[in-house]
Amino acid sequence: MATVEVVSFGFLHGAPPAADVVVDLRQHFRDPHVSRELRELTANDAPVRAAVLGTPGVRQLVEATAAVVDAMASGPSAGIVTVAAGCAGGRHRAPTVAREVASRLIAAGHAVIVHHRDLDKPVVWR
Repeated sequence: MATVEVVSFGFLHGAPPAADVVVDLRQHFRDPHVSRELRELTANDAPVRAAVLGTPGVRQLVEATAAVVDAMASGPSAGIVTVAAGCAGGRHRAPTVAREVASRLIAAGHAVIVHHRDLDKPVVWR
């Protein structure tokens, strides 16, 4: 099995990292940032993970993303496959989805490296 790098990031903190697959969560999935009780929390907190994973379509997107990465890793060219999940600030949706994708890839036998570029940055007010 191939090595997979999974990166979460926030578009408001800069350009997406170089990746083979980029998943943009901004437009199609509700941002926990809009909820006062979740705004200052991150994907390290269970209520944020529950809110993100409870959003219709997110679990299907996680499965589909893991399937795409698994297919790419099965190709004849050796090398690391990088998937980047991005949301607005990189604190809620992206790291939650990145962790879930990584979990599925690990279960499928891949060596996985996870990096959260913007998880610990301050809340972006917009």
